Amino acid sequence: MKYSFRNDYSVAAHPSVIEKLVSFAAEQNIGYGYDEHSNQARRLLLDKMQCNGDIYFLAGGTQTNMVVISHALKPYQAVIACDSGHINVHETGAVEGSGHKIITVAGKDGKILVSDIEAVMAKHTDIHKVEPKLVYISQTTEIGTVYSKAELKSLACTCKKYGLYLFLDGARLASALACSDATLADIAKYTDVFYIGGTKNGALFGEAVVITNPELKKGFDYHIKNKGALLAKGFVCALGFEALFTNNLYEEIGQKENECALFLKEELLKLGFKLAYNSPSNQQFIIMDQALAKSLEDDYGFEVFEELNEKELIIRLVTAFDTKISDCQNFIRTIMQKI
Repeated sequence: MKYSFRNDYSVAAHPSVIEKLVSFAAEQNIGYGYDEHSNQARRLLLDKMQCNGDIYFLAGGTQTNMVVISHALKPYQAVIACDSGHINVHETGAVEGSGHKIITVAGKDGKILVSDIEAVMAKHTDIHKVEPKLVYISQTTEIGTVYSKAELKSLACTCKKYGLYLFLDGARLASALACSDATLADIAKYTDVFYIGGTKNGALFGEAVVITNPELKKGFDYHIKNKGALLAKGFVCALGFEALFTNNLYEEIGQKENECALFLKEELLKLGFKLAYNSPSNQQFIIMDQALAKSLEDDYGFEVFEELNEKELIIRLVTAFDTKISDCQNFIRTIMQKI
C-alpha cells in the first residue's frame, strides 16, 4: 500500500514525542500522575488555556467519554447528543453500559443546535422520564465540521439556563483549532469539562481531561480509579503532552493536517467529485463511484463511510501528522489515471 488515509493514528507517534520518550526512557518516576512530567504537562496546558482547571490523563477517547459522563451524572440522568455523535455511533454502548441514556437529536451539519436542547427539555418535565443533565458535543464533529466561538457561547448560555453541563470531546482538537475561531481558552471558558486529544494528534496515546466546573472536580480521581482507567505509568502519557505543547507543536500538527486535507478537497472538486459534507478539517468525505473506490483499495487505505446506492458511496479521507502533500498528489494522480 502506498499510503493510508483511513485514520489519523496509524503511525506510532510524532518524532518529537518519540524523542521525548526516548530521552526519559531510563528515568524512574512516581506513578498514577503524581510525577513531575504530569505536573509540567499540566502547567503547559493551563498556560495555553488561561484557566484554573483540574487535568487528568486517560488512555483513549471512548474510555474518557464514559468516565467523564458516568462521573457527571446521577443514575437517573441522561446525556443529549447528536444522533451522529461518537458516543452514540462508535462506542459500543459504553455510555449506556454505565447506566445513562443518550437522548439523540438531529442537529445540523453534525452540530447540536440550541433549539435541539430546548426541544429535549420541553419533553422531559417529570419523574417518569430521565432527567437531561449533560450536553455532549465534539470538536471536530464526526463529519469534520467545527463549532465557532459564537456557537459555543450560545450552547453554554443555553446549558446554564437549564442547569446542564456542557462536555466537549476533543479527540481531533488540533485540527479543529486550526480551522475554527474558538481557541483553547474559549473552550475552557464555555464548557464545564472537555478533553484535549492526544491519540489522534501525534501522541503515542492519551487524552487530557480538563475540568473547569468546581461541581465536577470533586472525586473525579476516585472515579477514574473505580472505572479501571487510572494509568500506573501516567508519566508516559504526560511526556507526549509535554512534547505536543512545547513550541506550538500541537497547533502546527493541526495546520499541517488541514492543509493536506484541503489540498485533497480542492483537487477532487476540480476533477468533478462531489462532497458529502463541507468539512474544513482533516476529515474529507467524498462521493465516489463504487467501482473506482474498489480499484483504489490496493494502493490506498480509506474508510467507506456510507453506501448511498448500488453505484455510489461516500469515502472518508483522513490526513494525519505524517501526511505529506506528495502523498496527496500521488493519490490524485492515481485517480486521474483511472477516471
